[in-house]
Amino acid sequence: MPQLAGLWMAIATFLGIWWGHVGVRWLESRSANVLPPALVLIVGGLGMNLYSLFAPSLTAASVCSIVGITLLWDAFELYRQQRRVIKGHAPANPANPRHAAYLAAPNSRATTENLLNREPSDPTEFDSMPSSGSLRRSASSD
Repeated sequence: MPQLAGLWMAIATFLGIWWGHVGVRWLESRSANVLPPALVLIVGGLGMNLYSLFAPSLTAASVCSIVGITLLWDAFELYRQQRRVIKGHAPANPANPRHAAYLAAPNSRATTENLLNREPSDPTEFDSMPSSGSLRRSASSD
């Protein structure tokens, strides 16, 4: 009989990493306050890990534990994503009141420019790279 435990754990890990990259960015950009989604992720992560202690099979326990730890990490990652937005390392959502305040703050480094949506550049061609000032604030504060 084939062992499918490794396959299920790999799928859980892959989906957890995907959620960590995509879901956390989506949640952070749309939440006026990151505390409620962070609490949901913490409760979900603790619940999954608690269930993994009593799961009927090793495969179910492993998958639940992988997903549980991933959810706990994602709760922490929400706050790190918020700091990335403030520093201008991730795009701000002007429709989000929290992000609008970051964009309107004096000396703000927040930007609406999504640096992941740019064309790759040749690192040997320094003239083609935009200056750091051109990416700072692409949204007008008018």
